[in-house]
Amino acid sequence: MDRAKDTPPDWSEQAGADFLQLDPAQAPPGGLSHWIAESVRTAIGDGRLPLGARLPPGRRLAAELGVARGTVTEAYRRLAEDGHVAGRGRAGTVVVAAPATAPAPPAPGTGRAPADPFATAPGPGVFDALRAAPARIDLTPGVPDLAAFPRAAWLRAERAVLAQASPDLLGYGDPRGAAPLRAAAAAWLARNRGIRADPARLVVVAGTAQALGLVARILAAERVEAVAVEDPGSLGVRQHLAHWGMATPPAPVDSEGVRVEALHATGAGAALLTPAHQYPTGAVLAPDRRRALIGWARATGGLVVEDDYDAEHRYDRPPVPALRAMLPDHVFYTGSVSKLLAPALRLGWALAPERHHGALVEAKRFADLGSAVLPQLVLARLMESGDLERHLRLLRRRHRRRRDALISALAQRLPRARVHGAAAGLHLTVTFPDGLDDTALAQAALREGAKAHPLSWHRVRPGEPGLVLGYAATPAGRMDEAAAMLARALAGAG
Repeated sequence: MDRAKDTPPDWSEQAGADFLQLDPAQAPPGGLSHWIAESVRTAIGDGRLPLGARLPPGRRLAAELGVARGTVTEAYRRLAEDGHVAGRGRAGTVVVAAPATAPAPPAPGTGRAPADPFATAPGPGVFDALRAAPARIDLTPGVPDLAAFPRAAWLRAERAVLAQASPDLLGYGDPRGAAPLRAAAAAWLARNRGIRADPARLVVVAGTAQALGLVARILAAERVEAVAVEDPGSLGVRQHLAHWGMATPPAPVDSEGVRVEALHATGAGAALLTPAHQYPTGAVLAPDRRRALIGWARATGGLVVEDDYDAEHRYDRPPVPALRAMLPDHVFYTGSVSKLLAPALRLGWALAPERHHGALVEAKRFADLGSAVLPQLVLARLMESGDLERHLRLLRRRHRRRRDALISALAQRLPRARVHGAAAGLHLTVTFPDGLDDTALAQAALREGAKAHPLSWHRVRPGEPGLVLGYAATPAGRMDEAAAMLARALAGAG
């Protein structure tokens, strides 16, 4: 084998100011670090700096550009926080991920353009259509910062797991999930969500989507035909429940969370709620509402399905305890690492009330015999080692900076918009005066290059128009550009 052909060149010897086409005279005043970071990001995106390439040492690049070394250090820090590069000790700073780019439309005669997700009422395929729609800036809510995935920590943990795993761990295992992950997840929930759970009662699931399917089957066996949902609430959740044959009567949400008296009015035997950070408004279920919800559950025997989808991501105040911690006999709790690590891992957990635990295990067994074991063991090791806690702290810093940048840009570009739910999560909601067609606004924004959800998608009954904007996956430096796109769309829609 010719090692000269197989080993990538040392790009640090080539990727100086000339190779990257960096000219400080072109930089905007006061923005050298941002300009350097964007220039390097562009070089990664167009392939001049491939994955694995080493960036030039900061001291050398600073000397070539005639700028302070701290300016280059700050640029590299921004790239590292956005997940595009990582420090490798003596190996230098290495490219680890390319920036996300919008797919180019197909050439004439080579294929069909993606379906317009706003052309019709949002049906089951709306999210697939929206994901396929090209956009320069993706503000789709619920999309985590995938560039921040802790690749090095995951690889270390996976190597350790494979080196130590006994052969029996690779066979057909417990449908509840691997014992190490159930123990680690129980400890994680105790630390982060205030839930005291016996690992033996915890069931590993393929994300919240599978948990919803399992609970729907359990409810159907008990002749429960309706699950009340928050309004506004997640369109995707309503679609999942409807797929499993459940009616989804709406219960209105205000600034204090779900209106519990409305749950009584629905007559539903169960309610799916997001009490820690309501989707999409961001409201936290107020203490008096929590007490009223406990009263509803005990008086009716109703089941609360608690979707704790992004409760770890809090910025301006400590997280509120999970509802499960207060009402274990009536709460079916579900969470996942989709917003913490990546949706593609398909890893989460569920805790059923004692009377439903056996039915949950049986439903999971007949669904797939149990989730894939190796990712479970790797995740358990990340939890036990503290790597997942460190990753969460990193995400909180990055998300806070991106959130603040988006709020600032919205205040300048869309001063009439009202911002909701900024204290936590990966998204915020903006609302506008009545009379605006928010679906038309989202369609216009997509034409401008920004992708977002209209708030009306997540409503059952008519209400205030708005947009749901995810910020976790977009660098802070692009938020003003995104807000400018939204402003142009709003001017055209109004």
